[in-house]
Amino acid sequence: MKFADTEFEPYVLSLPKASAIPLVCDSPHSGVIYPADFQYAIPISVLRSGEDTYVEELWHSIPSVGGTLLAANFPRTYIDPNREEDDIDPNILAEPWTTDLHPTEKSRLGHGLVWSRARNQAIYDRKLWVGEVENRIGSYHRPYHDALQRQIETAHERFGVVWHLNLHSMPANSYEVLEIDTDKPLADFVLGDRDGTTCDPTFIGIIEDYLLEQGYTVARNDPFKGVALIERIGRPEENRHSLQIEVNRSLYMDEESYEKSANFAALQQDLTGLTRRVAEFVQSVL
Repeated sequence: MKFADTEFEPYVLSLPKASAIPLVCDSPHSGVIYPADFQYAIPISVLRSGEDTYVEELWHSIPSVGGTLLAANFPRTYIDPNREEDDIDPNILAEPWTTDLHPTEKSRLGHGLVWSRARNQAIYDRKLWVGEVENRIGSYHRPYHDALQRQIETAHERFGVVWHLNLHSMPANSYEVLEIDTDKPLADFVLGDRDGTTCDPTFIGIIEDYLLEQGYTVARNDPFKGVALIERIGRPEENRHSLQIEVNRSLYMDEESYEKSANFAALQQDLTGLTRRVAEFVQSVL
């Protein structure tokens, strides 16, 4: 991670290095550049728990099979691109918002458009001004959405179909973070299609089968179903398929030091294999 003295590009867009296929992938929470105006009030080690650290590296092979990979540079705790613009808890604001707000359960947990909590600690020692939140939306959130939408529409226009992977990592204590009381162990991978509504079931099936073949545990929509991005993009009836993939951070990193573990390269290799399997599937249905 690093701190920015000035404004920076909100994302990195990696275009296909092989013949393009309608596979568009994004890592909305892998950003590790912290804006100068963040003004948080907790240790950076706690704040970083919101990062999907290294996710874009784990999936680095996507362009090599003809897919596109978009990765955020800004941290989700500053502004979360996997939330809608009205998913704001009004209690974190110093003044009324200019339009109606519709905070979701994520906002209640402190993980809405603008995070207010990390590891159950308050991120700010103050209320936020409407102007500063609007600046975050205009400088980072909207440009990210616009870039992703351009790639989705370009692929759909060219091929008549688009397959979207929304790439994430999840803390090993995700059930606790989500305030879910269960004795179930968290799976290695959670595949989210909002209960079967955002993509062709064959798509999630070939991904699940591959991961099981490699010896990983896989869950569907438990505890993550997918949020704003796959809900917005995933319309299978229009040949727009979107799937969220969460990988358990304990598989590849130390969640306290944020250092890669010895298993990082092996997991990256397995995800390269999965990327090839996905590309083969996409090509087979064109």
